[in-house]
Amino acid sequence: MKKTLINFVIRLVIWTLSFPVFFIIFYFIISRYDFQWVYNKSPEMYYSAKTLINNLSDGYLPFNILAIAIGIWLIGFIIMLYILIRKTFSYINALSIASENILNKDVEYIELPKDFENLQMKINHLKKEAEKNELLARENEQKKNDLIVYLAHDLKTPLTSMIGYLSLLDEIKDMPKKQREKYIGVALDKSYRLEDLINELFDIARFNTETIVLQKEEINLNLMLEQIIDDFYPILMENNKEVKLNYQDKVIIDGDSDKLARVFSNLIKNAISYSNDKLITIDVKTDNDSVTITVSNKGKKIPKEELDKIFTKFYRLDSARSSKTGGSGLGLAISKEIVELHGGSINAESDELTKFIVKLPFKD
Repeated sequence: MKKTLINFVIRLVIWTLSFPVFFIIFYFIISRYDFQWVYNKSPEMYYSAKTLINNLSDGYLPFNILAIAIGIWLIGFIIMLYILIRKTFSYINALSIASENILNKDVEYIELPKDFENLQMKINHLKKEAEKNELLARENEQKKNDLIVYLAHDLKTPLTSMIGYLSLLDEIKDMPKKQREKYIGVALDKSYRLEDLINELFDIARFNTETIVLQKEEINLNLMLEQIIDDFYPILMENNKEVKLNYQDKVIIDGDSDKLARVFSNLIKNAISYSNDKLITIDVKTDNDSVTITVSNKGKKIPKEELDKIFTKFYRLDSARSSKTGGSGLGLAISKEIVELHGGSINAESDELTKFIVKLPFKD
């Protein structure tokens, strides 16, 4: 549009300047030559031309000649203005159609006038991103709905077992002590599983309704990791695993301790669940402006195509619903969001060892 206005102004200036140039050329020609042939054909026309030349020489322009010149100029101006207005409305119409077609799935590519080539590229990029986000949103919604159905179904299994064992304990008053303890233990295990499933449902609800807000403070990263590892001591003992924390220097960062603790707790929990080896290592290394925390374990290799998906909402690496390792598929997605809100990054590698690598900036 800017280019069109500039072209209009340039044409108008050229059109306006052409008039004095035309009169100068006209005066130069008729003053240099004796148009005897005009006299031979029409003496009146010849004397009129001579009178006009004398008037121009004296700096006088007759009113009728001036009026004709202004009229011709106005006609040219109106024609150029009409072309500008018509072109402007065609641009507006093209942009209006393009805005409607951004969300029109039947239109694959939006075309605009040549003057809007850059805007055309941006609009088509925006259209592709919108379609991609819409598809991703539908997929996530479907995954969420499927997961809720699965979880709701899974809630029945531990609940049914709990009711069955507790009913037996209530009905058989003189049950042997050893058998009673066994039934109580089974009912307790099922209640823990039920609690996990309910927490997964709450995670799904929170993730869809809450926006993560950071409450930053100064954090001793080494101390925080040691405390998180201590919290996992009972689970580590139960699974015959241990976590080794390796670091050299004290690391201080600015961050939300609760949110970052959730990130590292999730990574350690996954390592415990999927590791085939006893040892899980956490390496803390620093460079000039950031710290890198790597959680490593030796387990089943994750295919490369799966590595690109594990940070997606509701994606579960273990699709078997009966597996105890199968979560809601939100842990890594939430971890990624928290890390990126801190200005960091998180990615995964899997070969002989499976590694989750978190990079965070230092304290400002």
